[in-house]
Amino acid sequence: MTVELIEHYINGQRARSTSERTQDVFNPATGAATARVMLANSADTAAAVSAAKGAFPAWSAMPPIRRARILNDFLQRVRAHKAALAEAITAEHGKVFSDACGEVERGIDILEFACGIPQLLKGDYTEQVSTGIDNWTLRQPLGVVAGVTPFNFPVMVPMWMFPVAIAAGNTFVLKPSPTDPTPSMMMAELLKQAGLPDGVFNVVQGDKEAVDALVEHSDVQALSFVGSTPIAQSLYGRGAQLGKRIQALGGAKNHMLVMPDADLDKVVDALIGAAFGSAGERCMAISVAVLVGDVADQIMPQLAARAAALKIGVGTDTEAEMGPIVTAQALERIQGYIAQGETEGAQLLVDGRNRQVDAHPGGFWLGGTLFDHVTPEMTIYREEIFGPVLACVRVPDFATGLDLINRHEFGNGVSLFTRDGNTAREFSRQVQVGMVGVNVPIPVPMAWHGFGGWKKSLFGDTHAYGEEGVRFYTKQKSIMQRWPESIAKGAEFAMPVAR
Repeated sequence: MTVELIEHYINGQRARSTSERTQDVFNPATGAATARVMLANSADTAAAVSAAKGAFPAWSAMPPIRRARILNDFLQRVRAHKAALAEAITAEHGKVFSDACGEVERGIDILEFACGIPQLLKGDYTEQVSTGIDNWTLRQPLGVVAGVTPFNFPVMVPMWMFPVAIAAGNTFVLKPSPTDPTPSMMMAELLKQAGLPDGVFNVVQGDKEAVDALVEHSDVQALSFVGSTPIAQSLYGRGAQLGKRIQALGGAKNHMLVMPDADLDKVVDALIGAAFGSAGERCMAISVAVLVGDVADQIMPQLAARAAALKIGVGTDTEAEMGPIVTAQALERIQGYIAQGETEGAQLLVDGRNRQVDAHPGGFWLGGTLFDHVTPEMTIYREEIFGPVLACVRVPDFATGLDLINRHEFGNGVSLFTRDGNTAREFSRQVQVGMVGVNVPIPVPMAWHGFGGWKKSLFGDTHAYGEEGVRFYTKQKSIMQRWPESIAKGAEFAMPVAR
């Protein structure tokens, strides 16, 4: 059987690689290879950067309102093709179709935000800042910028980046995950249909070789990354050495602190959805429940029953609540963490390693897994598992729980469930985490607020999308102006001051 060969997208058309390296693309629900994706080398990457550089002068000179109109056309096409994009996500990532539709919707939110770019690019103006002198600021695009995105959100995370970047006048090179490369090609085709000039948006499929080529290329002015902390930190350091802007979002270990006064039925619902939705393969998934006082004794039986009863199945099955793990390698890694949790003394209440889907025995299946009596020294507490594993930690009081969260090296997202306003206020003020939910289990900010964590969850000075994204993809210029009639005669040697 002939499988599809997924190519690059360079200068407005599909492009074959000069590299002979390829990688299988799998349907994780069946375990079968459905396509092969090309893996770019430095020459392929340079071709994409060259196309973007060539397109930059005309694109950056285009009035922002015209750029916004092209993006608005793209927005309508994404809406019309939402189901097709979601189907591609489900086929290559494995998440259930309703979850994939939600991913596309969150991407649409960013597109809608980017369509307002004329308002967002306005500068400031001061008349008569000094005698006869006016001063104003404006924001201008950087040039060629790049994005390196993960497997878990092949539509949404690229849309955190390229709509804002190209709306602001930059040209873009996307390096998506080779695990699920099809959605990036679909978005490239929709952009072309919307009237985006060739070269403004390019896709290089690949792995570390392509990433290294992008960060090293002298014409790439900035790079956005979402992935693991070690790679995020490495890219940030190398980019700083090369004088590039780097926005690198890393790992997470998101906690939910549950107070005794919380609505415990809603807590159970929130934990089940936030821990096991998308098979836990979300950087905002709740992977640690911090249970205060006697909360654990009250909810653990419900959590165990619900985790064991999760409906595992193919993402296209409308009954399924959780799909497969994305790859065989990821499945093996997660199973290793579960075994390590047992070895280190955590109480395994629900073991997802026993789950299978009879109709698809070759799929990468794992059920929801629940640990109780987890301690901060255990590996399953300290490290990011990125799978459907919920670790429950028992603490005596609020202060102990807050301190536990603040001492963790990651600071991406966190949630508190309580009915007490003062507890919520103090938690929001004191917690050392970038995104905070109060009775909201997955506090992903909306498009105009920006996304980003603290500590080892983010390397760089700006969060993704929103006005933070506009600042990242533009540079400010300050202009002071006066005319000859207002210039006093004679050289001035003192530092200029307002007069």
